[in-house]
Amino acid sequence: MKKVSNVFWITVVLVAIAVIYGIIDPQGFETSTGNLQSMITSGFGWYYLIIVSIFVIVCLFFIVSPLGSIRLGKPDEKPEYSTISWFAMLFSAGMGIGLVFWGAAEPLSHYLAPPTATPETNEAIRESMKYAFFHWGLHAWAIYAIVALALAYFKFRKGKPGLISATLSPILGKYSEGKIGTLVDVIAVFATVVGVATTLGFGASQINGGLSYLFNIPNSFNVQLIIIAIVTVLFMISATTGVSRGIRYLSNANMVLAIILFLAVLIVGPTLFILNMFTDSIGAYAQNIVRMSFQIAPLNEDHRAWIDGWTIFYWAWWISWSPFVGIFIARVSRGRTIREFLTGVLLAPCLVGFLWFSAFGATAIDIQSSGIADLSGFATEQTLFAVFDQLPLGPVLSIVAILLISTFFITSADSATYVLGMQTTHGSLNPSNSVKLTWGLAQSTVALILLYSGGLQALQNALIAGAFPFSFIMILMVIALYRSLREEQKQLGLYVRPRKVPTKKE
Repeated sequence: MKKVSNVFWITVVLVAIAVIYGIIDPQGFETSTGNLQSMITSGFGWYYLIIVSIFVIVCLFFIVSPLGSIRLGKPDEKPEYSTISWFAMLFSAGMGIGLVFWGAAEPLSHYLAPPTATPETNEAIRESMKYAFFHWGLHAWAIYAIVALALAYFKFRKGKPGLISATLSPILGKYSEGKIGTLVDVIAVFATVVGVATTLGFGASQINGGLSYLFNIPNSFNVQLIIIAIVTVLFMISATTGVSRGIRYLSNANMVLAIILFLAVLIVGPTLFILNMFTDSIGAYAQNIVRMSFQIAPLNEDHRAWIDGWTIFYWAWWISWSPFVGIFIARVSRGRTIREFLTGVLLAPCLVGFLWFSAFGATAIDIQSSGIADLSGFATEQTLFAVFDQLPLGPVLSIVAILLISTFFITSADSATYVLGMQTTHGSLNPSNSVKLTWGLAQSTVALILLYSGGLQALQNALIAGAFPFSFIMILMVIALYRSLREEQKQLGLYVRPRKVPTKKE
């Protein structure tokens, strides 16, 4: 532990305080996080909508700009990983568990309680799919891309340490390595711990929900504790093998299982309805993306509450995950141009996410709307398994889903332990196993405390509160990145020079 930074000790203390508070007074912990969440969503919902939309615009600007030709590394450097492995790793780390957890549950929830349409109508179906695409589309991946791009550029192009604070050097100067830089990194690490712990809590809840649905195993905190303990051991074994072995192999395995599950639902589910909804929803998403991006519903309390509970929650979730996912994506993206990087990070995962929600969401809605079964009474973590119960080979699909959740669980957690270790050892690309073990245990403990103190609602409250301070750092990262890229643009002469118009004398 000799190479750890002050960030390690400060953040460990903060996490320990939160854990102790949650153990001693779980009710008070839930109330405190709930009050903080309510204050942020009601007072700063407009802020979340604006900055996340700006991140999308910035990414699109870099793609079409001459700056997109700049390579994240030396000018002649080649990508470290193949495109397939690269995509599998960024996707598995980015939102694997979330897609399985919400794939059927979110569209069904929007269908039963849409933001503006009449519940359980054709308009509610269209609205449910449109918002599922919106929540998991360009905005989510733009958040990840901003952090990842800044880290990759300053690390591999400029030779800076792989720290969040190092990306602010064009703004902070020498202070990025002092107390201000330490504060920045502490905020990033703490947001990561909360964000990943929240996702681990969702994963444990859904594994427990599946086991309860299939085998009547109690859906309780004690079972979730056992699940998290087992998975913690597994992801720590994987984390000690490093990115090139454990994480890459598991990421590829995730993609295989996900493809199998997707194809199975596409074939045995309402295939034509799935394909039609996919096509129609892409059009609705593209047509309404600007309106949805800035919709805060100041004159409609019910609609505003819906936006707070869904859109603001998701934007906070992606922001809280962005230090972890951004650092990990940056780590595996060396050698790609900015244009190639942003195109891959934004478009490919969006397409897969849209296909996933079309298959699972449309199937759930079809079962509910046709009267085959009433899915409205199932808990969120059991919705997927209730859907499978109405399909051929349902038990087999449920077992595959539990395996997929478990491997996504392991992949997300071991990727996070690597990133947290990197951020608390001065940006080391190979943090020690003892540091990774510490962060692995910290993540699992926080997940358990959140589940113990208030279940899924406590997870959401903590996530929104943890993301808020890091959002300001992301704004500074955009400014610093643009300033540095403009400087390099001048040096490389990457300008689109206007064509000279000859004069009469010429």
